[in-house]
Amino acid sequence: MAKIALIGAGSVIFSTTLMNDLLQVKSLEGSSYSLMGPTLSKLQKVEEYTNKLIKKNGLKAELYSTTDRRDALKGADYVVAMLQIGGMEAYRADYEIPLKYGVDQCLGQCVGPGGVFRGLRTIPVMADIMHDMEELCPNALLMNYVNPMAATSIGMALSSDIPFVGLCHGVQTTLDLIAGYTGVKKEEIDYVAAGINHMAWFLKIEKDGKDLYPVFHEKCEKPEYFINDKVRCEVSRHFGYFMTESTGHLSEYLPYFRKNQKALDLYCDQPAFGGESGAYYKYCDFIAKKFQETDPLSLESGDLDPRSKEYCSFIIDSMETGAPFKFNGNIMNTNGYIANLPRDCCVEVPMYSDNYGLHPQHVGDLPLQLAALNLSNITVQKLVAEAAVKGDAELAFAALAMDPLTAAVCTLKEIRDLSIELFEAHEKWLPQFKGKKPRKLEIIDTKSITKPAEVPLDPALAIANRFGKLAG
Repeated sequence: MAKIALIGAGSVIFSTTLMNDLLQVKSLEGSSYSLMGPTLSKLQKVEEYTNKLIKKNGLKAELYSTTDRRDALKGADYVVAMLQIGGMEAYRADYEIPLKYGVDQCLGQCVGPGGVFRGLRTIPVMADIMHDMEELCPNALLMNYVNPMAATSIGMALSSDIPFVGLCHGVQTTLDLIAGYTGVKKEEIDYVAAGINHMAWFLKIEKDGKDLYPVFHEKCEKPEYFINDKVRCEVSRHFGYFMTESTGHLSEYLPYFRKNQKALDLYCDQPAFGGESGAYYKYCDFIAKKFQETDPLSLESGDLDPRSKEYCSFIIDSMETGAPFKFNGNIMNTNGYIANLPRDCCVEVPMYSDNYGLHPQHVGDLPLQLAALNLSNITVQKLVAEAAVKGDAELAFAALAMDPLTAAVCTLKEIRDLSIELFEAHEKWLPQFKGKKPRKLEIIDTKSITKPAEVPLDPALAIANRFGKLAG
């Protein structure tokens, strides 16, 4: 029987979803589950919910809760990570501090200032988990649901050789939308999606060999369809391909949609993940406060819900039984699965699992414009990973300076001030920096200068100065 360790199992909604899925896998009958997190009271609520499912449905499984990570990992065959370092206190700083500088985030988890600092907080913890796994369960597969997915994955690869795959649900949920726009059943769509997490492109959508993009693009031109996903539809109109994340997500990944009020009013005016400011932070804050007042899990009937769209249970089942399972996963591009993206970045590509492991598929080159859009984010992801692993505050500043949204809104001086303020707010979650933060730089005042220093000038500037004097 397998042992499955859930790290961060106090994430009540997500952990209960996964447990509901895993308990329905026949190949896992009799398996054991370790629920690990820093807060025992939250873990015990998940344990009580799971035991209710087991008892009511006559299932065979063993589980226990622990705050000891090493105990949870010992002898595990599969490790599932779903943790959030800093909780709502850190997330509040991720959203509210950048907003003072004009950087308006909808989710603030994977890119932007929120994504950068979530990565800086998270990567060292994921590295520690992998180091524990090297000793306690070296052959286990680590399935990572932790954001920022790509930056965290790069940092993990820099820290350990433990095999891992990053999992998301963007492909599955976007296929529902594509099916609705094209009028073709989801199961009948032949597709290829590849790129980076939250910016994977549907390179092919077909039915019986017929391209569905003409129908899809036609629908995107209609206001009643366009309004459902403004940013994704607009990107598809201009660059030719649809991608795997909602308007709220994608609006943060590119510089075009949240840089001023005009852009926000035009493209991000729908509620929640349609672009609303702080939508996911406000939702998480609401849920956290609700769980403080009540225990929704105590009201659960014990009935099993249908398996969710999350890949986790299906991958484990395929690895236990040998039956292939096709999915999109996030892995390092070491073998050039996407040929025109860097080998040291994290890519999201088609793959399948079976009892021999994971089998990523080579995609070849992305269309150049799509690779360029991905690269704008890959640069930030690599800087975040290097900064987190090395404890280099100036690299962290550089990551924020290269972020497309932040750069569209702020000057370098403002970005530096923002990064310093965020470092101060997050100090207790950034031990690898040992109290360091980016150095402070002031604006150099040139208003009082009457005569520039006598130094060699750029030829073009020298000519301009000369003609300026002549004109005077």
